[in-house]
Amino acid sequence: MLTDTAVKKAERRDKPYKMADSGGLYLHVAPTGSKSWRMKFRFDGKEKLLTFGPYPEVKLSEARERRDEARRQIRDHIDPSGARRRAREGRDQQALDEARAVSFEAAARAWFDLQKGRWAPVHADDVITSLERDVFPAFGARALTEIDAPAVLKALRAVEDRGSIETAKRLRQRISAVFAMYISEGVVALDPAAAVGKALRPLPKKGRQPALTDVDEARGVLIAAEASGASPVTKLASRLLALTQSRPGMIRGAEWEEFEGIDWTGERYGPFMPLWRVPAARMKLVSDLKAEEAFEHLIPLPWQAVDALLAVRRLSGRGRLVFPSQRHSHRPLSENAIGYLYNRVGYHGRHVPHGWRAAFSTTMNALAKRQRRVGDDDVIELMLAHVPANKVKAAYDRAGHMERRRELSQEWADMLMKGLAPANDVLGGRRRGS
Repeated sequence: MLTDTAVKKAERRDKPYKMADSGGLYLHVAPTGSKSWRMKFRFDGKEKLLTFGPYPEVKLSEARERRDEARRQIRDHIDPSGARRRAREGRDQQALDEARAVSFEAAARAWFDLQKGRWAPVHADDVITSLERDVFPAFGARALTEIDAPAVLKALRAVEDRGSIETAKRLRQRISAVFAMYISEGVVALDPAAAVGKALRPLPKKGRQPALTDVDEARGVLIAAEASGASPVTKLASRLLALTQSRPGMIRGAEWEEFEGIDWTGERYGPFMPLWRVPAARMKLVSDLKAEEAFEHLIPLPWQAVDALLAVRRLSGRGRLVFPSQRHSHRPLSENAIGYLYNRVGYHGRHVPHGWRAAFSTTMNALAKRQRRVGDDDVIELMLAHVPANKVKAAYDRAGHMERRRELSQEWADMLMKGLAPANDVLGGRRRGS
């Protein structure tokens, strides 16, 4: 019989060899010097082999215990190699059963945690918020295997019924992605969201976004919105959006550290117009440009925009985001908050948040044509962050014509904000919600 010392001192040789213990147990020593416990036995007239694991992870005493258990199974006419396989399969089946019992919400959050690293923070927030708002209440508590196509369609119909056709389609894709992950892991066999795609309503034909391009009519949108009982954060986000020619997503994801040259005490304005430096990752650029610092966007801030920032800083200045969600300060304002506000005050189908860009472009281009301002059309395109086809030119121009951009920005602000109250007045009569 073997001893611990003999096993420990066994040295490698040019060829593999065995060191016998008893009852069919032996130590196998490979030419590499690795050692493992094995046992030969006969069952139903056939010679078979068991492996008990490597030494020193499996000690001599443990190898003998496993040998004795195998011999007991042989006496009871049980193939020990088959018993081990069945035990392993049993454990696998138990794990699979447990996975199948996982709720859709737990599965979706696991999928989201795997994916969010490749998304911009604002998009990641949109993804999880849309699931929390529209999907989890519908069937988030149900097990993956209990969810069928009618359940998915019912949840998405509720989204369509409020007019959010595109959101419903995006949600179907996200639900499908969750199921795809668990299909690949063998937890479920089918994706119930796949069959729902053709049952959803088609997107309306895309045309121009509704926009009031007359500056006096456009000003009426701000007056009506700011006279409403909406959250002051939403109203100030609307005001800054109108003043900066930015896209709604840029406003929602704005962080305090992106603003330069502002005296946050509000006691003075410096000799140079402050800037908003929007990182390339948050711009509407093709994916291969989003990591390039050269494609960040610089927005000159007229004094009315600074006034709005100073006001909202009283509400959100302790956090990272300029315009946080009402419910979760670490998340940005809802993607629909400003649009819903405009709808509620009578501008449904007439003016959308993105429409401020059209209002600015139409007004300033018409002014340039009327006053024969040569070159203003190119400057306006820069202010709208329209990336030229030539990447080198785009990188060079990111800060180009900055002096003229400052002048046009202030000119637009003076026209648009004529007669409007200071931003601090928007803080009065604060209400929750948006």
